[in-house]
Amino acid sequence: MTTAAHNTTITLNEGFLARRNVLDWLFAAMALAGGLFTLQRYGAYMDGYEKGILICAVPALIGLGWFWRPLRALMLVVAGLSLLAIALYQQDGAGSLARAETVFGLKYFLSSQSAILWMGVMFFMSTVFYWAALFARGEGRVAALLGSRLVWVAIAMALTGTMVRWYESYLLGPDVGHIPVSNLYEVFVMFCWMTAVFYLYYEQQYQTRALGGFVMLVVSAAVGFLLWYSVVRGAHEIQPLVPALQSWWMKLHVPANFIGYGTFALAAMVAFAYLIKQQAQETRWYKLAPLWLLGVVLCFEPLVFRQGGVQGGSSYWMVYFGISALIVGGILFGRRRIGARLPALEVLDDVMYKSIAVGFAFFTIATVLGALWAAEAWGGYWSWDPKETWALIVWLNYAAWLHMRLMKGLRGTVSAWWALVGLVVTTFAFLGVNMFLSGLHSYGAL
Repeated sequence: MTTAAHNTTITLNEGFLARRNVLDWLFAAMALAGGLFTLQRYGAYMDGYEKGILICAVPALIGLGWFWRPLRALMLVVAGLSLLAIALYQQDGAGSLARAETVFGLKYFLSSQSAILWMGVMFFMSTVFYWAALFARGEGRVAALLGSRLVWVAIAMALTGTMVRWYESYLLGPDVGHIPVSNLYEVFVMFCWMTAVFYLYYEQQYQTRALGGFVMLVVSAAVGFLLWYSVVRGAHEIQPLVPALQSWWMKLHVPANFIGYGTFALAAMVAFAYLIKQQAQETRWYKLAPLWLLGVVLCFEPLVFRQGGVQGGSSYWMVYFGISALIVGGILFGRRRIGARLPALEVLDDVMYKSIAVGFAFFTIATVLGALWAAEAWGGYWSWDPKETWALIVWLNYAAWLHMRLMKGLRGTVSAWWALVGLVVTTFAFLGVNMFLSGLHSYGAL
């Protein structure tokens, strides 16, 4: 009797570091060199906490670049453009903000205001191309690809504008300089690029660009507010920090908060796409009443600003109203074609869930950081200030959404509408509190 021996080969998964290639390690070396250069060049302007944040940021950026490789090119482009802008400011040996109006490269491209304006233009153009792809006769691949590429350009310009604005604040005076996350103008820029980055990640993961038009609508709406806020209110001017914001907690709390805001907004727009696809074949207009209601809410946003005491730019908000009405009407009338281009409902539901899960995790971290900041600034972790109260409402809303999904299997129409309502709640917590209520956070008033 012959016994045959069978050799079994067991292949173990390679370790994380073993899977890194030459380009990965080259990127890591460049990130490390950039961190050391920053510490050596600008360390004199940093306190101990800021140096700690910088040291922790380097491995974090390396990890992000390894996790999602398109970010490596983005980081290198932003670093290059930022250093070029700083060099242009320092051409005469002593940096001066006046050069932003006399140097061609700064005036039209790389000063913070110019770069952020380019961000807005690119986001608007990307929105147009994404929607053109949805309505195109063919598959619309070229238009969708152009839309995606323009989003990358917009993100690069937004980050460049942010980095240059940080440097410009120090040109006003060492005591004025601060990371640009301190007022509505600066955090709206953050909201725009952060929402877009998360969208592009899901776009690549799910291999579909059909959601770009929906997500870029909320980003373009934020850009529209940003333009009004800049032109009518002069919000682009760099101001010294109020005493309540002169804390290193701000550098952690605000970005974590806006990861939450950005992903919640992304989830809401995906939910809107879900409802459009679900009712794409519906011919009875009364059955579309909920979507008409959503359109009315979006179109009457300008009236909310007026009632909230936000004055100025009446003609601007009327144009905004008209564009909003046209967009909502166009989506509803073209819902069949749009629905046919959108991914399966299961994919939309999955993107919605993952976006809310990520946002909830970071919003929780931001809330804890905010409590610690409040304890340092005001002597108590929680004071039931209107901003704090509404932050808790936002947290409870998404905690309940996740609980119902994970424990009760919530899916479909109810979860989509809940995500949309969540955006309304989040928007009020972000803007409405500043407009209608007062409290310890009144320094963020419109």
